[in-house]
Amino acid sequence: MCIRDRDWIDPFGKIFVRLLKLVAVPLVLFSIIVGVASLGDVKKLGSIGWKTLGMYLVTTVFAVTLGLTIVNLWKPGEQVSDEFRLEKRVDYELWKEETGAKDLDGECYSCKPENASVLAKVKQEREETVLDAGVQERIDNAKKTKNASPLQPLVDAIPSNLFGALTEMKMLQIIFFAIFFAVMLLKLPKTQFKPVFDVVNGLNEVFVKMVWAIMNAMPYFVFALMAGQVVKVAGNDITKLGDLFTFLLHYSGAVLLGLFILIFLVYPGLVSLIVKKITGRKFLGGMKAAQLTAFSTSSSVATLPVTMDCVENKLGVSERTTSFVLPIGATVNMDGTSLYQAVAVVAMAQLHMVDLTFSQQLIIVLTASLASIGAAAIPSAGLVLMIMVLGSVGLDGAWIALIIPVDRILDMVRTVTNVTGDGAVSTIIANAEGELEVPDNKE
Repeated sequence: MCIRDRDWIDPFGKIFVRLLKLVAVPLVLFSIIVGVASLGDVKKLGSIGWKTLGMYLVTTVFAVTLGLTIVNLWKPGEQVSDEFRLEKRVDYELWKEETGAKDLDGECYSCKPENASVLAKVKQEREETVLDAGVQERIDNAKKTKNASPLQPLVDAIPSNLFGALTEMKMLQIIFFAIFFAVMLLKLPKTQFKPVFDVVNGLNEVFVKMVWAIMNAMPYFVFALMAGQVVKVAGNDITKLGDLFTFLLHYSGAVLLGLFILIFLVYPGLVSLIVKKITGRKFLGGMKAAQLTAFSTSSSVATLPVTMDCVENKLGVSERTTSFVLPIGATVNMDGTSLYQAVAVVAMAQLHMVDLTFSQQLIIVLTASLASIGAAAIPSAGLVLMIMVLGSVGLDGAWIALIIPVDRILDMVRTVTNVTGDGAVSTIIANAEGELEVPDNKE
């Protein structure tokens, strides 16, 4: 397939993603309002809300811990030649000189005479290197938040302009407004509550119908999306140094191992253990369509309509629970992203001959878990968060340039992980709330 052929196929995949995003944002807004208002009792909102956030936090911390365990056992950054690692270490030393960053392990390679020639060579290469525009943009975005207050995420969750939040797809702000609106709606007298609720519920149903219309054409759109991506990757110059290729291969393997453990073992096992009526196999069968869409779009938000359909109609979760738990999960539950960040940071530290202590790795657990909350549920958003996690343990944010060549594929799989985790948590919450009616259909 030549580039000209791709120009006739790839746009249909882009149209698919745009259509999903078109309906996803208003669907989140109206479905949360309907879901919260349908509870009928603010106290019940508190119960399901704490259970939901608690489950999401537990799975996220577990995912980061799993990632750290795998990367410390696999050691992908140590699978390359010592010469290559030494050059990377000197590159790290140069960065410390330029920024005044502290030594993490007391080693000063740049002070050793035998490293002087390597130091000069790397410095020259560093000055001649021009970062890819996309990489530079991500680094610049991260620098803007470097000196932000620790409570800045809390401030960012409060919208100053609803229409701006909707336009820019700021999901935490949309969710905050939706919950705030629904809680105030519950406080209205029944005579005033009903007409407002009927309007919002009607709008929600309209967007659900739009989702169904898009889903009818999904097989064709997904084919176009995947075909365009395959041609795009195949058309790139992927000739790389052997050591760098080896590192990327081992790093990708470590990330994929962790993600597959979550997708095929942890989530199905958790559901079958807590929800006796659903086996792990039935759970995975019910989530199949959502996983395919997540893999194709690399966006939890774009996949949200499909996830809601799978969880509600295949697994038997009530519409009320689905409308509340899943939109929140699409924003705050980024298990795949958190695991990938943990693996990437430690792997890149290993490559640069930097040994992270146990306490520093605990900081990675905390930072990756908190950074994943409110992460933009769009393709490759984790790369921006990666810079924050690297900075939390005093490492160079520009290291993300090393892993960008394989990030697209990993992003697709970690989105599948995020969506599968959302489905597992919503099923468990529905079971705890007595709002789970498992269909009789066999998967």
